[in-house]
Amino acid sequence: MRIHYLQHVPFEGLGNIENWALSKGHQISDTQLYNNEPLPEPEEFDWLIVMGGPMNIYEEDRFRWLAREKVFIRDAIDAGKIVLGVCLGAQLIASVLGAKIHKNQCPEIGWFDVRLTDAASKSRVFSRLPEWFSAFHWHGDTFDLPPGATWIAESDACRNQAFEYGGGRVIGLQFHLDTTLESIRRLVEHCGDELVPGEYVQSERELLADHRERLADLGGYSEILLDGTLDEYGV
Repeated sequence: MRIHYLQHVPFEGLGNIENWALSKGHQISDTQLYNNEPLPEPEEFDWLIVMGGPMNIYEEDRFRWLAREKVFIRDAIDAGKIVLGVCLGAQLIASVLGAKIHKNQCPEIGWFDVRLTDAASKSRVFSRLPEWFSAFHWHGDTFDLPPGATWIAESDACRNQAFEYGGGRVIGLQFHLDTTLESIRRLVEHCGDELVPGEYVQSERELLADHRERLADLGGYSEILLDGTLDEYGV
């Protein structure tokens, strides 16, 4: 499987997704959009993964590459590629599918439970996951459900946490299953100014506490999701 991912900032990489891909022997390539690198042709990859970032999807005046990225994501969906978006990536996918992106009712930063919807039990991928689990979050914006998409997950702070589209070939995750301890440290280092006290914003101390069990669980859930997607839609 040829996996290509879009990276928006140097400190948000694939995390658990990279560990999984390397363990399975998949090919990995990337486009560092922050360095204005060129995007590949659709025939050069099978699976597109769109990662997170601190920018908003509507800041095209500050991040000129956002416009061409959106066209690229739409083209990948239309070409029948597997497409997975995480956090900002999910918002970008939702946007190109016609959904509105806007401020969430409050920022959501830290470890909070995600609950799967009834529709998730009918999903060929999400039905393999527990009905609820603790996930890592770091976002201020959210997406509306795209037309034709299936609502998959929610949390107390954010209604739309995940969706499927195109029979499940396209997935958007507002939450993170890719998170590792190192990725949390990098987010705190580069985005720590966002840790303004709030009901759903944990402190730096809470974020960097010993979360070995949660992180191990995330690695397992990430593997379940990725294996399930590959089983159902892989080439």
